[in-house]
This record gives sequence, structure tokens and C-alpha cells, in this order.
Amino acid sequence: MERQLPSDIFPVLILNGRPAAGKSELIAYLNALHPDARRERFHIGALKEVDDFPMLWTWFEEDDILQRRFNLPRLHSDDQGFFLYPELWHLLIVRLGNDYARLRRDHPDLRATHTVLIEFARGTEHGGYREAYPHLSDAILDAGAILYIDVPYEESLRKNRRRFNPDKPDSILEHGLPDWKLERLYREADFHDLIAGHDAAIPIRDRRVPYAIFENHDDVTTTLGPAFEARLEATLDTLWRRWLATGGGAGGASSGA
Repeated sequence: MERQLPSDIFPVLILNGRPAAGKSELIAYLNALHPDARRERFHIGALKEVDDFPMLWTWFEEDDILQRRFNLPRLHSDDQGFFLYPELWHLLIVRLGNDYARLRRDHPDLRATHTVLIEFARGTEHGGYREAYPHLSDAILDAGAILYIDVPYEESLRKNRRRFNPDKPDSILEHGLPDWKLERLYREADFHDLIAGHDAAIPIRDRRVPYAIFENHDDVTTTLGPAFEARLEATLDTLWRRWLATGGGAGGASSGA
């Protein structure tokens, strides 16, 4: 297991939460900050994003092409966009690890300068976070800390409706799900069940990965005002202390805040 050298930024931030929880708005805010402020206030370096949605959308497009153009069976999903095999959800997580490995290969100074955001959402319909996290790569788990954007299902539904642009179904910022599909896939989420009994770090394989929860029930990520900034700074400060307590992301034994 590779230990992380002390630094003032998170090498990897695993960003989770229901669809339309506010993840993309948080990323946009961090990207717009002056680099010094982002590093000093939030322990975030220059951002590189690794998201499973573009991979997911490519599979849907390929299936439509195979079916409509070549009259061949779909490989990944049925006509309603549900995976033919539940393991494909886990394959997406493995591919996130592959993308992170390529970033590290191509950018030798990545850890000193950048925070890599690993972004995905999981509901219990496809195994939840309990089944997803163990498929993250060793490198991500060793360096990572989890930031969970917490909203109730009803808030996810409201914002999913608001952001959906039918002309851009492949857009990370403007894609959405039909109400019935969002309910089936994401009404039930298991993150709070997963952290029960673990005050500061989640056991994943043989590691303890620190986490913090950003409460967004009042949708502060839409206005991005002082309340949002103060809450984000406090949440990431808690996460930073937990990350240091677990050995700087190296899966140390301590789970204290």
C-alpha cells in the first residue's frame, strides 16, 4: 500500500450524492475560485474530474446504434436504459480507476498540484455505495476522501426536473431522468446505513476511508452564497482533519475526527 506524503491538498476527492444533489454546482464554484483561495480555504488543488456519466452515456449511444442502424442486439442496456447485467454498474467504477491511473501516468506532478474528483451516484437498485466502493482502485482508496452531498429524495426529484434539458441528454450539467426512473434507481440510498457505527471513516476492503457529509437539504448550492461557502469550508476542514488522522489517505487505523 502506497502512503501519501503530507500535503496541503486532497489528492483525490470522491464526490457522491443523489442525482441533482448539487455536485456539479459545487465543482463549478471550486473551479471559479482563485487557486490560492481554493487551496488555503478548502484544501483543493487545480481540479481534474473523472465522472462515470460520460462512459454510461457512450454505452447507451452504442446500444442505440447497434439496434437501430445494424439491427443487432443491444450489448449493455434494454430499451428503457436499464443495464442487462448489474455488474456493469461495477464495471463503471473499475473504469474510473483506470482513468485515474492514466492521469497519474501522464501527469507525474499530479498529486502536488491537483485534486482529482471521482464523481458518481449510486442507489440501492444497483447495489448502492456498499457494493460500489469495493470496486474502486487501490490508488483511489489510498489517496481518497469521500465528500457526500446529502439531499432527500424529494429535493433530488425537484432539481432533476429543473435542470433537465431534452436537447442535451448527454450533458453532465443538464441531463435528467424521468420521474419514474429516478424513483426506481435513487429513491433509496444506502450511504447513511453504510456509515452507521463509523464516525469518521468507512472500512472499505482493508482500508479506512475518511468521509464528511455536506448537508444540502436547503439547496445552498443553487445560490452559492455565504451560507454555502461557510458550510463547505467547515465540511472540508472536518474532512481534511479526518484524512490526516487516517494517515493522509493511506488507510491508517485511526477513525477519530
